[in-house]
Amino acid sequence: MSNLSPDTVRKAISDHPDPETGRGLDSMGQIKDVVVDQDSAILTIGLTSHSAPMADELSDALESKIVAAAPGSKVTINYVDHPRPPARVGQIALKAKSVIAVGSGKGGVGKSTVAASLALTLRRYGAKVGLMDADVYGPSIPQLLGLSGRPAITAQKRIDPIKLDGDLPVMSMGFLVEPDQAVIWRGPMLHGSINQFLGDTDWGDLDYLIIDMPPGTGDVALTLSQALPLAGAVIVCTPQEVALLDAIKAVSMFRKVEIPILGMVENMSGFQCPDCGKTFDIFGKGGARQKAEELNVPFLGGLPIDITLRTAGDEGKLAEVIQSNEASRAPFDAICKAVVRELAMRAANQPTKVSLPTL
Repeated sequence: MSNLSPDTVRKAISDHPDPETGRGLDSMGQIKDVVVDQDSAILTIGLTSHSAPMADELSDALESKIVAAAPGSKVTINYVDHPRPPARVGQIALKAKSVIAVGSGKGGVGKSTVAASLALTLRRYGAKVGLMDADVYGPSIPQLLGLSGRPAITAQKRIDPIKLDGDLPVMSMGFLVEPDQAVIWRGPMLHGSINQFLGDTDWGDLDYLIIDMPPGTGDVALTLSQALPLAGAVIVCTPQEVALLDAIKAVSMFRKVEIPILGMVENMSGFQCPDCGKTFDIFGKGGARQKAEELNVPFLGGLPIDITLRTAGDEGKLAEVIQSNEASRAPFDAICKAVVRELAMRAANQPTKVSLPTL
């Protein structure tokens, strides 16, 4: 006979950490309702859009705790939005909960595709996302997303970013120069443009700002580290040794400027032939996982070579594939959840101070 009761349920999950803040769900007012009928419990839990990708994992964790406290219980968990506006980041006007840089040690490893796909996947889960193309010399985000136009200036003298589908703000040097024109700038001008993209753009309230970094170990990372506190960096590399050597340098660079490493992604990790079904490791396989272990950083997952994604990027239809093609988006779903899980683990280890809203 189950000893299930509302008090038993609340006690079992009250201290379970909210994925965003790391503080107990009960202390954050997120246990909205508990209804018990014999051996069945129906919970209503408030979840912020920042934590939306964690919903399934949170359900599993809460159910396990309830069943452990009341064996034989049947648990149903429903989620409702738990609004929690972001605060200003550092000393600039940007309001975002997590700013994530996506970088690489060298060009040609698919960093921009990973950055754009991460932003699109977070949005698909319900998070409020912005995408900033900091690759000033080779901006490719507009091409991948099929965006064009020139940002306007608002009445408040701020840059109005180009919006994908009306709800994902994007800012890129590609909107400011002609496609056939090169950007030839020295360090101070580069520094100024990055700060302007961050602080003078009307991003709105964001859960995540994803920043597509330029390849290599230039001074953009230093500019970012001085401008605002980043939640962390994602390093993209391919499996072969020459790319891994450059990825090591990228990890070292981020560590030197005190930007946490959220993990490594292995792109071009195998190719499945559509005709014969065999998988070919064109660039090798597993190198990034091994290197991540050596460097003591999380391995976020591998991304196979996908012709559908490559074609979509060339045609500016990456967003359509991430939205509608389950097979192509599945590896990005896993990486997206791994990134948010890493942020949740860090929050649990060091809970943030958040005040409950006044009624």
